[in-house]
This record gives sequence, C-alpha cells and structure tokens, in this order.
Amino acid sequence: MKFLDQAKVYIRSGDGGAGCVSFRREKFIEFGGPDGGDGGRGGDVWAECVEGLNTLIDYRFQQHFKASIGGHGMGKARTGANGVSTVLKVPVGTQILDEDEETLIADFTEIGQRIRLCKGGNGGFGNLYFKTSTNQAPRRANPGLEGEERWVILRLKLIADAGLVGLPNAGKSTFLAATTAAKPKIADYPFTTLYPGLGVVRADDREFVLADIPGLIEGAHEGLGLGDRFLGHVERCRVLLHLVDATCEHSGKAYKTVRGELEAYGNGIEDKHEIVALSKIDALDKETLKKQMERLKRASGQKPILLSAVSGEGVPDALRILLKIIDEAKLEAAPAKPAAAWTP
Repeated sequence: MKFLDQAKVYIRSGDGGAGCVSFRREKFIEFGGPDGGDGGRGGDVWAECVEGLNTLIDYRFQQHFKASIGGHGMGKARTGANGVSTVLKVPVGTQILDEDEETLIADFTEIGQRIRLCKGGNGGFGNLYFKTSTNQAPRRANPGLEGEERWVILRLKLIADAGLVGLPNAGKSTFLAATTAAKPKIADYPFTTLYPGLGVVRADDREFVLADIPGLIEGAHEGLGLGDRFLGHVERCRVLLHLVDATCEHSGKAYKTVRGELEAYGNGIEDKHEIVALSKIDALDKETLKKQMERLKRASGQKPILLSAVSGEGVPDALRILLKIIDEAKLEAAPAKPAAAWTP
C-alpha cells in the first residue's frame, strides 16, 4: 500500500426534497382539504477520525463525495425520507483545510472525533403547511433548499513523540529499523526513504512513537530533492533527533544545512527541542571521529551523542534521553490540576 498524505476532494450535501400539493379525495368527506406532506432533509457530509487507517490512499482514486437528496413529500400528509449522509473516514493526525490551503477547518488528533463539513438542504413545505383559516385550500408548496458544496484539502501529519531528521543517508532508516519493529527500505544511495515511516520504540519498559521522514538537502524548501513537505509529519513531535553522518566530508556543514532547511520551513519546527547525534561511528577511526565530533559540537552548540545503529553503540543512551524529554514535554502540556479546597 502506498503512502499518501495529501488529497483534494469535492464534497456536496444533498438537496432537500420538494413539498407536495395534494388534497384528500375520500368518499363521504365533502371538505377533505389539503394533505400535501413536507419534503425530506438532504444528507450531510461528515468527516470522522477512525482507527485502522494510516494513510489517505482511499482518496487517490475517488475525489468526489455526494450525499443523497431528501425524498419528496407525498399525499396523505406523508413526509419525504431524509437523505443518507456521507462520511469521509480519515486517520488520526489528519487536518482538513479549505480550498485556499490556509483556513483550518478541523484537526483530528483522537479517534472518534467528528465534524460536519456540509449541511444538507432543508425539505420544502407541502400545501398542508400553508393552510389557514382564511386560506383553507392552498395550492402552493416549496421546493427543497439546495445543499452545500465545496472543495477541501485533506492533509495527514503523523502523530509521533519523536522525529528523525537529517541529510539523505544519515542513518535514519537504519536507526528506525534497529530500535523498532518497522522494516523501512535501507540502501547505500540517497533518498532511499521516499515516504515517512512510523515505529514504536521500547526502552526501559516504556514505549514511544518514532517517525522517520525522507532526507533534506540544501534548497529543499525551494523544491529541490523531495522538498520539505514531509517536515509536516514531525510538526507534532515533542523532540527531534538530528542524525549527522560521521562519514560525511564535514559534520558541521551537514548539520547547518539541515538546520537551515528547518528554519526556512518554519511552523515552529525550528524551535523544537533537538538532540544532535553523530551516526555511523563504527565506520571511522578514533582520530577522524574526534575531529568530526568537534566540528559538530561547534556547529550545534551542544555535545553530540555518538551512536551506531548497526553495532548498537550509544543507541540505548539516545533512547533514554529522548524518553526523558518526551516525559518532560508531556508534563508541561498536561493541564494543571485545581487546588484542593481548604476546609477548617
């Protein structure tokens, strides 16, 4: 199954049913009077966050969704049936935006959240509704109101506690495979990772979700490489693990390249807590490793973690640091409990 994180869909709610003009025609009832029923209400269009989905692939081959129209009113004061609503099922982390791609309509962060995107049209009144003491035989009925229509953008942002960022071939997918049960594609060429991946990390009898996104290169915010659109999947992360390849030419320049792209992307991602790590240390001698570590320390302003996802060296320490920061962030985000009332 392919990963699809953005889709544009057309939605339209159902029109209301028309009211009916009808009169009673019964034997021995001389003045039967009007008995035209009202039209039924058109169906709504809803969006609902459901379990079991992790991509928007369902909207790749179907982009138009319409609710059914309401039934027309009938004689004998019968009201038309209401139209059947249409429900767009989306995974956790989906944002729904207006056609301008800026106005946020809904942000689904929990299973079961639901919102109405288009309201169905009301049904028209039948002639029974217009009966009065002075107009006892009305010959008019209302048509149903039209439903609403609009284009909306579905954008998926994965919900993870920690995210991996770095240049292509920095060892992000290898780290994800070594610490979780995920099986991302791993190869020795740039942009092996084409789609974001998620994995559950288990460390010290604790669990947290780790997200891996495709690598960034210089100019990604201008569309070079795979661009920086995938950074949206780490916007919700509480901490970023920035992996720098120890075998690259200059670790400090590699770090600054990615930091520049994070700052160009914005949306608060450049202000997130960042842990810097020098990966693939098993492939270097001690002297070269020391030089690369010093370069990275000067560029990042913090002492980097040394790790190798292949040999496992430094990985447990990195996971513990991530877990600690995640716990602290959760405590800060938790609502403060009201103080207990004092009783004498």
